[in-house]
This record gives sequence, C-alpha cells and structure tokens, in this order.
Amino acid sequence: MAAMAIIRKRPEDCMNITHTLFNSPAKRSKFSTPPVPYSTAARLSRYPEVKPPLAREVHAPCSTRKFELARPLARVSANDDMGNVLAAKYEKVKRSALSKCRFLVVEEVIDVDAIESDRPREDLSVGEARGDGGDKVRVRQKHRPTASFDSELTNEETKVVSGGKVWDSETHDLTSVDVYKKLLDSVGRRSDTIQRLDFEIELNEKRRETLNLLRQKKDLFEEPEVPLEPFVPLTRDEEDEVERAFSADRCTILVIHENSNIAITGEAFQCLMPTGWLNDEVINLYMALLKEREQREPHKFLKCHFFNTFFYKKLISAMKGYDYKSVKRWTSQRRLGYSLLECDKIFVPIHQDIHWCLAVINKKDKKFQYLDSMKGDDIFVLDNLAQYFVDEVNDKTGRDIDINTWEKECVKDLPVQKNGYDCGMFMIKYADFYSRGLELCFSQENMSYFRVRTAKEILRLKAE
Repeated sequence: MAAMAIIRKRPEDCMNITHTLFNSPAKRSKFSTPPVPYSTAARLSRYPEVKPPLAREVHAPCSTRKFELARPLARVSANDDMGNVLAAKYEKVKRSALSKCRFLVVEEVIDVDAIESDRPREDLSVGEARGDGGDKVRVRQKHRPTASFDSELTNEETKVVSGGKVWDSETHDLTSVDVYKKLLDSVGRRSDTIQRLDFEIELNEKRRETLNLLRQKKDLFEEPEVPLEPFVPLTRDEEDEVERAFSADRCTILVIHENSNIAITGEAFQCLMPTGWLNDEVINLYMALLKEREQREPHKFLKCHFFNTFFYKKLISAMKGYDYKSVKRWTSQRRLGYSLLECDKIFVPIHQDIHWCLAVINKKDKKFQYLDSMKGDDIFVLDNLAQYFVDEVNDKTGRDIDINTWEKECVKDLPVQKNGYDCGMFMIKYADFYSRGLELCFSQENMSYFRVRTAKEILRLKAE
C-alpha cells in the first residue's frame, strides 16, 4: 500500500496540462526541475491560453488612399520616389520661374482722382511696372470721380514705380512717367476741395456756437425754481385754528394790531374765506406784518415801505387831483423810524373802483411798475407816483432828482387771476414775493392755500 501511495499522482498533477504534456516520463529532461505545485506559474498554467477573437468581416466600403495624388501638390517633392511625376515637374518649373522674377503687390491710400487729365475717368489697364533693378511690380490704377466736395478718400490700389517708368501691357511700350509729379498734381487738384471742407467746418463751428448761445438764452427764460418757504404747508392745528376763526361771531374782535391800531373782527376776517373780496382792514394789517417781518429779519428781505390802502386816495383826491401836501407828513422820520428814501422798494395799493392793483416805486432798479392781475395798465398812476417821488426827495433832502431815465412799466409777465374775487389776494402776494426778492412764481391754483395761510398769519400777527 505504501508503494501504491507513492506511485499515485496527486490531484493537482492531474489537472496540470503542462505537467501532462511536457513532463511525461518519456520526454522529461534529465535535468529539468519539476514545478512547485503551489507556485504562481503552476496556478496560471492550469487555465487555457486566452486567444483573441476572430477579426470581424467588414461589409461596408472604406476610404483608402490608393494613390499618392491625393496628397497636396505642395508636399510632393522631386525626390519622392512614389510621388506624381507631373506634380514634381510643376514644382520644378515653379521654383525656376520664381528664381528669375519676383512679383510685388503694394496697396496704398492715396488720391488718384485724375492722374492723367487727358484720359477719360474710367478704369485704366492693368500692367506691370519694371524698375531699374529688373524687379517687376504689379500695377493697378483706378479713377473715381468725386460727386461732392465732402466725399472722403478711399483706399485705391495705385502704382508703385521705381525709376519713374511704367510698362503698358496693351501697347507693350515703356513710357516715362514722373509718378511723384503726378501725385503732387493730384494733391493740387484736391486743394479746392480741402478749402471747401475747411469752410464747411468753420461754418458748422459758428452754427454750434450760435446754438449754444440760444440754448443759454432759453435756459434764462425757463421757469425759476419754486422756493419752499412761501409754500410751507399748514399743520392740522393751524387749519383748525383758522376754521374756528371763520365760524366766530361777526362782532367778535379776533385780533388787534397795536402798532397800526387795526382791529380785525369776525366779519372782516371772513373776507379771507373762499370767494371773498379782501377789505381794507385785512390788506392794511397784512402790509404792516410784512414790514415787521423785514425789520425782524433784515438780512433775509429787501428794505421796503408799505403804504396802506388810503395813501393813494389821499394823494389823488376827487376835488383837488394830485395833492402832495395832503400826504407830506406820512413819511416823516419820526413817524416811520426810518427814511423812505433809503428803501429799495415802495409798495402802494391801488383800488380801481372794485378791483385791487399794486404800484411799486422800484428805487433799486429805477422803475415805476404797475401790476394788475387782470393785465390792465394805468400810466396815469405811474405819472402820479413819479411826481410824488420827486416831491418827496425835494421835501426831505432839498435836492431835485432826475427821473427821466427811469422806466415806467406795466408788468405783463405776471400771474393772472381766473375769477372775479381773487384780485386782493394777488395784490398782497405781489408785494410779498417782491419784498422777498423773488420772481412771481405762483398761479391761480395757489390762491386757496394763500387765503388760509394769510388768515393764520393775521391771527398770530406774524408774517412768515
């Protein structure tokens, strides 16, 4: 049993193909070493050799390059044994031709309006220019007529000649041409065009300057920026205060202004309600408040004097006409506390039967102005005030003033009323804005606000 165990093959040897085929006792080499049963080579030898799959048969056409002609001719050289014979000869002839002559194409941006005045304005022939050095130059020349003087120069292919000789391809003749002279002639022909262009540029510059001046003048006539102070909205408490005053008893005295000795009753105060006609008491009190405002803040307002509504009636009485003596003492230094002649503007309320207007002695601008919200005019009023100012200066200073250079203006560029009852409000607001040094930047739409604001200022005896 021991002998049989020795002769029996191991299972691993039975599965080893290499061992069976090459290591049989008949063919085993005498010096061969049996493989180790558990080596890596032994384990890999158990499996059959992996063979690549068979190549798949192609059943579609293939693009194959059978001939060398498919290659670019530029790549075929004369030494290529497999190249095309014609291509090789072509390359050889080409190199031979290039070695003998050279071509040069030059493009420049110049003026070739008319190089030769005796030739028609059409495309000339295409030829070759031969230089002294034997070099040939491709020549192309075009003529393009200029339709207008402001046309621009375009890119043209022109002649580039060395030595001043041009080859005519049609006549095959050499003609002597001084190219530089022709170019100078061409520039000379363009001189008139350049002069006209310069004239047009100068003219357009002047037009631009004129437009800028007109634009500046237009800006001057634009509406001025509306200041905020004359249009400050009223608070709820101020509006309630005015409403209570409007509903007060007609005989109740609402306020008393001690400096002017003016008392405002409930009946007089109601003229500030919508559609009301302003009366003398309200107008005179508001004028007094404007004067106090200026004295309170002299740096903020112009120095002005505000006559009351009785001044002009006293100056022009029905019986005597113009009478300076009747108002002579109204402007004394002791009564006013200042000199009337020091004021920049003097405001005079004018009552034309049932219509209120305003006259201004504008000492600052040397004008006599008349402002009517219905755009009326009354030169007679301005003549009387001019005479009054002369008499006032003579009475207070003892000298005569020349007012012949002063302008008498019935102002037309001013806000106008669009109803029959706001003339008094327009009149006092003319005085308000002029005393501020402002333009009259309000309209009919602001009258409702101005009525409530004026009522509030009278109740508090303070103009703002």
